[in-house]
Amino acid sequence: MTSSRRDFLRQTSCALGATAFAAGIKGFGLINALAQSTAATDYKALVCVFLNGGNDGNNTIMPYDDYLSAGGYNAVRSAAQLAVPQSSLLQISPTSQGGRKFGFHPGLSPEVATPGAAKGLLELWNQQKVAVMCNVGPLVEPLTRDTYRSGTGRRPVQLFSHSDQVGIWQTSVADSVSQTGWGGRTADRIASLNGSATFPQILSVAGINVFSRGENTRPLGISDSRTPLSSVLPLSMSGSTSEVSSRRAAFDALRNSDLGALLVKASSDTTTQALQTSAALSSANSTLTTAFPDTTLGYQLEQIARVIKLRDTLAVKRQIFFCSLGGFDTHNNQGNQTGSQANLLTQVSQAMRAFYDATVELGIPNQVTTFTLSDFGRTFQPAGTGGAVGSDHGWGNHQLMMGGAVRGGDFYGAYPTLALGGPDDTDSRGRWIPTTSVEQYAATLATWYGLSASDLPVVFPFIGRFATSNLGFLM
Repeated sequence: MTSSRRDFLRQTSCALGATAFAAGIKGFGLINALAQSTAATDYKALVCVFLNGGNDGNNTIMPYDDYLSAGGYNAVRSAAQLAVPQSSLLQISPTSQGGRKFGFHPGLSPEVATPGAAKGLLELWNQQKVAVMCNVGPLVEPLTRDTYRSGTGRRPVQLFSHSDQVGIWQTSVADSVSQTGWGGRTADRIASLNGSATFPQILSVAGINVFSRGENTRPLGISDSRTPLSSVLPLSMSGSTSEVSSRRAAFDALRNSDLGALLVKASSDTTTQALQTSAALSSANSTLTTAFPDTTLGYQLEQIARVIKLRDTLAVKRQIFFCSLGGFDTHNNQGNQTGSQANLLTQVSQAMRAFYDATVELGIPNQVTTFTLSDFGRTFQPAGTGGAVGSDHGWGNHQLMMGGAVRGGDFYGAYPTLALGGPDDTDSRGRWIPTTSVEQYAATLATWYGLSASDLPVVFPFIGRFATSNLGFLM
């Protein structure tokens, strides 16, 4: 039985996986021949942890000194049984807050009952390896309560909508739908820093997402750590050993024929890159001694750490990773210490802490920066009562940054005034108007990663509308 070149390439490309096929296509599959003199000599990685559903920042970082203030945190949230008890808060004193005390949700640092048990993020905060970006969110331009309510300020599209706000957090384009993400566009602009490496610059262990998509950059999608790296990108050929050998020889011969035709060469180059990637992932030891929790996010971050361990084998100098955890759409059963958010924050804390420990094991804690994104914050005013209590879709939110290069132990941006109908509220429910834009947050991360000042407006089209493009939370 014979098959045409078209069928053969189609079938083998499918066997290699659609994401692998897409990963090598640049300008209809042409290999980007950039000058190798611009290759970086150091290694850096950005790791995005997306909290799907909209994490409630109001119950992630809370006031401690002002806990009982009139109309404040306790007054608004305790009656509905949504407030985390003051005695349970993990006290922190951010450097820039003039001695004021705040509290982490207790889930961010579960107690270590026995040696070797999972640790959380509080210890890293105390070591100045974790920081908080306060009240950050999508903005087209700076807004106040007055300009928002009067309609004289331009608002992001489709506020409070899950899909639209997920898109804006991942693209940073707040006034329209973008087909590319800020991670992908950053990778486009600094591709030359990876020199001659053929391994894709962006890797996702959480499926397809717009964050990772650029004009020329496509992510490689792989499974989490429950699948060995040697098996994440298989070339499948059926038959006996001799039959597979013959088919592989025919496959290689076909790949190297008629390369003068543009699309044929594009297919051949992409398949070759996928084969090289598969071989690299299979050839080196990616075992880690750091123990990761057996959780959804733990498995994803463990796989990312394994790939980072192979950075020299893969000959990469810059990498961007995407992972995610769902369940944060807590309209009910949010709880205070034992509800769904508490369990999710514990998972985030343990997995992120294990990942940081893995970067220490690999000797690169200062070269890997991990950060969170989420759809939006949630309303300060609770939704519902009793055991079913939760919160509704909000806007500005608090995010976590972690790594050896993070200027930790501090808040960046402005912590909102926790008052219904107050100066940071859109209405009377506690939907905080962001005081820092996604563009500023993302531009700070991208600048540390290697994006030049001249390329900032290309990746972040609205960055010039804000006071600064670098928030200073990275060294």
